[in-house]
Amino acid sequence: MTVSAQDRADVIDACTRMMWSIDVHDWETFPSVFAPEVTLDYTRLWGGEPDRATPQDVTAAWSALFRGFSATQHLLANHLVEVDGDRAVLTAVFQATHRGEDPFGGPLWTLGGTYRFGLVRIDGEWKIDEVEMTPTWAEGNKDVVAAARAGNHD
Repeated sequence: MTVSAQDRADVIDACTRMMWSIDVHDWETFPSVFAPEVTLDYTRLWGGEPDRATPQDVTAAWSALFRGFSATQHLLANHLVEVDGDRAVLTAVFQATHRGEDPFGGPLWTLGGTYRFGLVRIDGEWKIDEVEMTPTWAEGNKDVVAAARAGNHD
């Protein structure tokens, strides 16, 4: 299936904008990348079941969490884009570094793996309605996430 250069660029941009917004704490732009309802699947990392949420719910939860880190950097690369009408899938490798505070360990936790984003075209714009993360490696102190959730940061 042929993907237009414009669709490819717009799909990649929507997913990159999600990660960029997290790292720079742009919580005004962040919800605009999502469809009215999004499935978030982080079960391969945290267990449990995938969540269905509104962009506003995701923004509230993630802004609280990421405020707990002194810095993060989420990188997406090697983008594979498939488009079928008004549906698209972006698969990409990622590396995410989280800098936080933990009195019993180092300040960094870096995670790598793949993301699979499902997108739907709404009013001519690509919006994310599925996010699935598959970690394949990690290095450092995972406990900085618990500290960030607890608000133990500067």
